[in-house]
Amino acid sequence: MTAPRRIQIPYLGEYYQDELRIESILKNRTDPQEAQSLLCAKLMERTDKRRRMLEVLANKRGITIDELRSQMLRGEYEPLNPEELAMLDTGEEAP
Repeated sequence: MTAPRRIQIPYLGEYYQDELRIESILKNRTDPQEAQSLLCAKLMERTDKRRRMLEVLANKRGITIDELRSQMLRGEYEPLNPEELAMLDTGEEAP
């Protein structure tokens, strides 16, 4: 089993960095622990919106949401290029 990957975020700016620090202290957490908690909470909050976005993109490609998610997680997803979008508009098949 491989070790979990860590992500890094850019500096939040003075205001948000201060707010994160205060939130962390109030909850007796480190800044990274609180940042993780806040990010997870926001991702959970956006579940329905993310599903609708996936549905639109999957429908454009004629695939299921599950297949689109799999492509994204495997690193195989690519946005449609202008030629592919034009073919969708005309109903043509991609070469």
